[in-house]
Amino acid sequence: MNIGEKLNKKGDKIYFFYDLGRGPGQRPSTGVFIYANPQNQIQKNFNREALKILETKKSQLTIEQQAVGTPIIPAHKFKANFVEYFEDYIKLNKREGNRHLACCLTKFKAYIKSDFISPVDITENFCKRFRRHLLDTLTGETPANYYARFKWVVKAATKDGYFRNNPTEDIPAVRNPSAALKEHLESEEYVALLNTPCFNQQVKLAFLFSCYTGLRWVDVKRLEWQDLQGGTLITRIIQQKTGKPVVLTLHPIALAILEEIKQLSLSKTTSTNKVFSLPTANGANKVLGEWIKRAGVNKYVTWSCARLSFSILLKDKNVDDVTIAYLMGHTTTRQVQQTYKRHKPKDQSEAISHLPSFNIAGFL
Repeated sequence: MNIGEKLNKKGDKIYFFYDLGRGPGQRPSTGVFIYANPQNQIQKNFNREALKILETKKSQLTIEQQAVGTPIIPAHKFKANFVEYFEDYIKLNKREGNRHLACCLTKFKAYIKSDFISPVDITENFCKRFRRHLLDTLTGETPANYYARFKWVVKAATKDGYFRNNPTEDIPAVRNPSAALKEHLESEEYVALLNTPCFNQQVKLAFLFSCYTGLRWVDVKRLEWQDLQGGTLITRIIQQKTGKPVVLTLHPIALAILEEIKQLSLSKTTSTNKVFSLPTANGANKVLGEWIKRAGVNKYVTWSCARLSFSILLKDKNVDDVTIAYLMGHTTTRQVQQTYKRHKPKDQSEAISHLPSFNIAGFL
């Protein structure tokens, strides 16, 4: 491994580079320099330390070249902090519209209560405890989704040489079904909400927009005018097969809501401005609760109910699962079939009326 040097234009500093050849890009900088003629002891000390760093960099690159074609991974290529490895993995594998990896890291940091953990501490027992933490603090599909992403990271780290055996291999991701079924809105309750005033008009219009589009709270919160084109909504969800965003055709009510927002916003409708001006999630749900009560809807409704209602009402009209899944931004129909479905009949009398009926007087 050769190290070249070059004097700068002023002639006061010497910069070092890797001499890998004479072709383009074969003389990258080492990022190290020394003073050509040190003027004082400070500069002399700086030169001495800089040359030590240069020698270390040269040694590391030499070891990397010698390790090519062998199963040996140089020690300096490893990160002592598994959190840093996790963060790098997210940067390299992040997908627009998919927050599970980033959210998993947040939960992971909260669990270890630190920004540092050594890979040697990521044992099978540690992974079991982390999965239990997710199950204790989250419900539904979320703990399974988060732990599955954690398994991805650990599997990648295992292949990169951080673990001899994958500590998560025998610990499957499991869901945590909620004991309480989420409420949803029926079509007549949609109408009741449309006709009931709310002291925060932005919250009312945003929630109804979610009811007619199936968007989550986070998606409505960050929705910008540039995401809307004519009668369609260009989502931030990218289709895996086509690489293009999911495009939703907007219901006339949703379009009317946008027109109402434009009137309320006046001149604040430039492309990068947010469509809705909303409070925090907790604040919005408090407003929502009071408005729901005023509309005479005797249900515990939160923002997530809008997405569930969207799916159920489409399903009631015999819209197929594939279409509903697409409209909700899912790549498969599994969520529609397992989560976003009607768990109890709207009218039991109507349901059982489809059974055979005849005069049973003679049989009694």
